[in-house]
This record gives sequence, structure tokens and C-alpha cells, in this order.
Amino acid sequence: MKRRDLLHGAALSAAWATLGTVIAQAPALRAQAGGGEAFDWGWLRSHARELAGGRYEPPVDARPPQLRALSWDEYAAIRFRPEEALWRHTELPFQIQFFHLGIFYDTPVRVYEVAGGAARPVRYDPSMFDFGPSRFEPPLPDDLGFAGLRVHAHTDFDQDVIVFQGASYFRATHWRSHYGMSARGLAVDTALGRPEEFPRFTSFWLERPSPEDATLTVYALLESESVTGAYRFLLAPGGTTVMEVAAHLFPRKPIERLGLAPLTSMYQFGENDRRVADDWRREIHDSDGLSIWTGAGEWIWRPLVNPPELRVSSFVDNEPRGFGLIQRDRDFTNYQDEGAQYERRPSCWVEPLEGWGPGRVMLVEIPTADETFDNIVAFWNPERPVEPGQELALRYRLTWGDDVPVNARLARCTATRIGKGGIIGHRHEVNLRKFVIDFAGGELPLIDRKAPVEPVISASRGRIADLTALDGSIRISPLVRPVPEIGGWRVTFDLEWEGREPIDLRLYLRLGPSTLTETWLYQWTPPHG
Repeated sequence: MKRRDLLHGAALSAAWATLGTVIAQAPALRAQAGGGEAFDWGWLRSHARELAGGRYEPPVDARPPQLRALSWDEYAAIRFRPEEALWRHTELPFQIQFFHLGIFYDTPVRVYEVAGGAARPVRYDPSMFDFGPSRFEPPLPDDLGFAGLRVHAHTDFDQDVIVFQGASYFRATHWRSHYGMSARGLAVDTALGRPEEFPRFTSFWLERPSPEDATLTVYALLESESVTGAYRFLLAPGGTTVMEVAAHLFPRKPIERLGLAPLTSMYQFGENDRRVADDWRREIHDSDGLSIWTGAGEWIWRPLVNPPELRVSSFVDNEPRGFGLIQRDRDFTNYQDEGAQYERRPSCWVEPLEGWGPGRVMLVEIPTADETFDNIVAFWNPERPVEPGQELALRYRLTWGDDVPVNARLARCTATRIGKGGIIGHRHEVNLRKFVIDFAGGELPLIDRKAPVEPVISASRGRIADLTALDGSIRISPLVRPVPEIGGWRVTFDLEWEGREPIDLRLYLRLGPSTLTETWLYQWTPPHG
């Protein structure tokens, strides 16, 4: 564990206690032979349903005083011993390591190995860990339990593929990437102006694979005051890491805002938003945009921002084909951070495998002063409310990779830049802001540079300015033209505005009746004062 990751987790724990979202990263576990109890997917679903009808037992802090007193550095020094990994001394294609309780990881999860239809508990033992310079008096109990687990695959047993740790959070990597954004099992009442509820994965069942298996099956029980759930994850690592998720949810009480397939990321600043950019680096973010493939077939790109105040956006849809938080910018020179390596952070794409009906993709953007806070959340919010006594079943696929795993055949937005509006050298009596949007790919390379490509632009308020210099010699907005240096086409326009309310902007390019690009959506907030 790197110090930056531990600080990251600690900051999240404090910040999201009131704003919404605790992300985690920590240490460890092992398996036991012997008896076991019958287990299968049907039993887990029935068990979750039964729990929903009973009394909720809130989590209890299980850390002994020695662990509560650990400093960040002392906790970060705790290492799981790789030789103690589950399935280590076998020919199986996966190994499991575990995380230790401590600092803000205070509640253990139960872990079981499933083989031959029987589940056997995985027992904690202090000897599984190297505690670094820490020595505990009295010694740690041998029934302490664990904070979470990490999966390693045969392609590289020294590198994590997937980590489950902290509430219902999990994060994955793919070939050549490292950890960045996270997913979680469920979001409950996010960004409603009151403390968010965080359901927890309280138990995991790891199905013992065969030597030929390319996938690992992980089952999880989710519990909270409002809902219980049974989850099944089919994990397939590789050039992209693919997770097929099946979930059965059982509400205990009405839920005002249910968030399915939630994703969490960080955006501090980039080329489009430099509100808090007093840093030697050009950009700092795990993701730079929300991508949506609507049920009607439209592709939407919404660049992320670090807003001056909490912002919630809704994108109404029916039967969505997918959405995800994407890191498009893969150029190291735009980050210049050889430690964080933001250009290697994974994107995550959500693909419904069964109809999700009407609802909305919701995007929550929270102000953050630095990169230790995950301030971005995206999820699907179904239109139909869930009520106690009902069951909500859903299936979806998560793909962790460099980009969206679907070829849209449209040009994509590659950059959004914003600055002072108007014509250089001329004074203007109105408020103006300039937007410069780049598109590349799709059919744009095949289009003659003199073709009548048209930018279709709209604003929720204000107006797209048509600026002409006093002598009538310059007309600059809106303007679209090919730019060989970017390998695409660039749109430049000025927005004339008044007031302080946010303004929604929409743009795409067309040639005659043909749409050439995805739809760029942006919400710009005028400066105060």
C-alpha cells in the first residue's frame, strides 16, 4: 500500500461521512478445511430475502485498542504474507489475499471458500501478516476477522486484479493499468441533502475454481438499514477486466433515491475546469467524462467538472444501453505525474444485460480542494420506486479498460477548453465566455476540409453570440474548421450570459442529414461577482 492511497482512503472516510461516499483501501486472510455448510446461489437469495424481513443489526467496531491507536504509517506497514494466500500452493488460476482491520476499517467481513456445494469459513490468523515495526501487547486475538480481500490471477500473481473493501466498494485493474476509480454494490439516497446510507458487503463466498477456469465466481451478501441483497460476480481478468454482476435486492423500507451500478471517481481539474488549479501539474483526475449510450442510440459525452458547490445532473432515458466514467486522456504530458500515473487509470463501463426500463443516469459532482477526495458519482436511478416486500433483480456487465468497449462509429470529443470570450483587441459591453471543443475519429478524416460541416449548438439560457468586429472584418462565432494538428475538427463559440444560474450547453456536428459526432453536453456555472 502506498501512502497516497492510504491518505486517499482516510480523506474519503472523513469527507463522505456527510457528503456521500466512503472509498477504501487496506490489508487481509486464509482458508480452513473440514466440514462446511451447504451453499448455492438460490440459498443466498433466500437468505437475503429473509434478512429483509428481520431486524437490522448495525455494524460494530471490532478493532481492539491496539489497532485503533495505529497511525497511518503504522497501518500502511501491515502486509499480508503472499505465501498465506488462499489457493497459493495449488495449480489453480487465482489466489486470494486479505486486508487487516485498523484505522478506519473497523468492521470485519466473513469469508468462505465454496467447494463441492459446501461453504467453509476462512479463518483469520495474525501469523498471516507482517506487521512491520508494530508489536501488539496484548497480542491480537485470533478471531479478529478481516477488512476485505484482493484477487490475483495467473497472469501475474504479484498484481491485484480486483479488491473488495470498505462498505460495498470494489475496484479493478486491467493489463497495464493500476487502481483509480471504484464501483460499489448499491447507492442509497445519494446527494439528497442528508447523510447518505452506505450498504455493506458483510459476507463473501469464493467459489473454488478448477485449473482450467478463466473466471472466478464471488458471491456477496449486502446489508443496510434500508435494503438487503444477494450478489454474484463472475470475474474475468485480461486485456480488459470484465465482471458480470447479478443482484437480487430486497428493500426493508421505501428508498427515495436508489442508485444501481454506482461508480465513483475523482476529478480535481483539467483543461476544461481550472477553478482549483494552483498546482504544477496540468491535470489531476481519475476520470475526465461521463459517457452515455442511450436507449434511442444517441452517444453523449459530458466532461466532468469540480463545481463550486454540490451539483446533481439527471439524464432521463429508457432502456439505456450503457454508461460509464471514462478516462479519455492517455497522454502523460498532460499530467506530468510519474507517481500517480493518471494516464493509466482505468475507465469503467456499465452495460445492462436485461432491460432496465425508464429512469435516469445521475451524475453527482462535489467540490474538492485536492486529489485525495473522490468527488464524482454516477449511477442508474430507476423511475419505478422500490417498496418493502418487493424484489428487484438486475444483471449488468462492468468492463474495466482504457475506454468504452463499444465502437460508436462517431467522432468523439477529445478536448474541452474554456476561456475569456470576445475578439482579441476589442471591448465588449456584454459578458462573454469562449468554448473550444475538439472532435476526432469516426468519419471526420474522410470529409473534405471545405465540406459544409455544421455545428448544432444550443444553450438552456443566454445565447450563442455572433460576434463581428466593429469594422465588419471579423466574424468568429460559431466557427467550425478542420485542424490537422489535432487530427480532427474544432468548434469555437462564445456564450453571452447574465446571472449566476448554471447554463446547460449542447453541441454536435452534422453534414447534411448525417450526424458526425457524439453529443457534447456541458454545464457551465458563471463566476460569482
